[in-house]
Amino acid sequence: RLPDSEDNESELTSVTTLDISDDEMSTDGDSPNLFTSSHLFVLHPSFSPCFSSYIPLMRLVQSVHHTKKRAGGVLREGWLLHHTNTDTLRKRHYWILDWKSITLYQNESSTKYYKEIPLSEVLQVRGPAHLSMPVLPGNSAHSFEVVTASLVYCVVAGEDGPVWESAIRQGLMPVESSGGHNRAVRIDLFTAEFLRELFVDISSVYQIFTDEVLGSGQFGVVYRGTHRKSGHPVAIKVIDKTRFPTKQERQLRNEVSILQNLSHLGVVLLEGMFETVEHVFVVMEKLHGDMLEMILSSEKGRLPERNTRFLVTQILEALRYLHLKHIAHCDLKPENVLLASADPFPQVKLCDFGFARIIGEKSFRRSVVGTPAYLAPEVISSSGYNRSLDMWSVGVIMYVSLSGTFPFNEDEDIKQQITNAAFMYPRQPWASISLEAVSLINNLLQVSVRRRFSVGKALGHPWLQDFQLWCDLREFEQRMGRRYLTHPGDEERWLHHAQERGLDFPPHLCWDPDNDPDTCVGSFSLAVYSLSFCLPS
Repeated sequence: RLPDSEDNESELTSVTTLDISDDEMSTDGDSPNLFTSSHLFVLHPSFSPCFSSYIPLMRLVQSVHHTKKRAGGVLREGWLLHHTNTDTLRKRHYWILDWKSITLYQNESSTKYYKEIPLSEVLQVRGPAHLSMPVLPGNSAHSFEVVTASLVYCVVAGEDGPVWESAIRQGLMPVESSGGHNRAVRIDLFTAEFLRELFVDISSVYQIFTDEVLGSGQFGVVYRGTHRKSGHPVAIKVIDKTRFPTKQERQLRNEVSILQNLSHLGVVLLEGMFETVEHVFVVMEKLHGDMLEMILSSEKGRLPERNTRFLVTQILEALRYLHLKHIAHCDLKPENVLLASADPFPQVKLCDFGFARIIGEKSFRRSVVGTPAYLAPEVISSSGYNRSLDMWSVGVIMYVSLSGTFPFNEDEDIKQQITNAAFMYPRQPWASISLEAVSLINNLLQVSVRRRFSVGKALGHPWLQDFQLWCDLREFEQRMGRRYLTHPGDEERWLHHAQERGLDFPPHLCWDPDNDPDTCVGSFSLAVYSLSFCLPS
């Protein structure tokens, strides 16, 4: 049995897959290192052609992102009377209900409307037995009530009352159980407001927009949602339990149980979970997009080294947090690296912990997990795996980010290529990418778990010990108002680095204890950590 990679960092110190002299190593970040006839960058000797026949980067079949259905159409329309709790004058309008809102028009054909009530703002629909507003003197009783945070709409619908009430409820809960059981147990509630109530109806808390799909995978579909009271946007993963075997249902519960115990700026926030007889609803914070989308939409179909460094550092810091808790993500890929904004240097958060495993210091698991293109050889060969499998995935993520292709030849079996680690670096585009980047990738794509870099080794590699990267991270931390990617103990060495090379050192990036409350003044002992880093020469 192989030991855990985190326990064998000393064994990795002298391990390298490239014979690169000090003067060949780039220290300028993105400065190109052109290939010569003596440079073939492979894990095992093989010819590296000028033009790649490698598989272009693409969204994998089981993950669909940001698609949008055609409008679902009108659920119900017709003339209705209504008054509100603040205005007792009854008004007549032509009501049109669709999947997103109730709109009160002047007439059947007019485009002008009196009022639009977004379904995301509807907190409750009260039927005849639960009306809260009194009957107005001289008027017949209203049929039902539509409750928002600011108003109660008392609607007069006559004989059509039950039909309208049912249609609005359908709009509020578009993912509906065939048996009509929409009451859901909220599991592991996080706020005092909900701790008082065990059984809640998810449609009373969140509006789910089923025409806006944020993502899709083997565990279900992720829709855009909104918290009704606050208007806070969320992502809601909806799983139809009847379509999945018990094993996959357990994997989902595993994801929730892991996420609820995590608290890190690099891990997606779980806001809650609801469950009905047929569905499970996992509510998470909604972010802007994912890393794959960023790569595919970039001008060259691949990312510059500067941006890739910035993203990879955040991925590694999130993995450091997970691995210290003995958690392996097990399905790390660009689709599961979410971005908080469209900024070129965005916040990164890891998501989709459906395959994640709690793994002890030296323990190995043997079940097959993850997405094949990003799987480590030990998983494919069923020889057991530990947290180091995530580091292999980081190597593949680096490769696809910098090149825009998978490290696999389309004419050969992918699993065999992974097992043999027979990856090449075609001159196009790798001739313009630094040797340091290739070196780090090679140290991550090691078949031997003993030789594969851990999080600490990867962060200490010269490619990530870059002055521009440190400046980018500090600028980002100052925008965030939190320091969690760099440490004050590193400032002095980067200051010396800048002075020795005649570089500008932005003074505003230095640590200010008055404006940096998250960092303890007495924590400089952690600077010892920085001594393991290799300062570029």
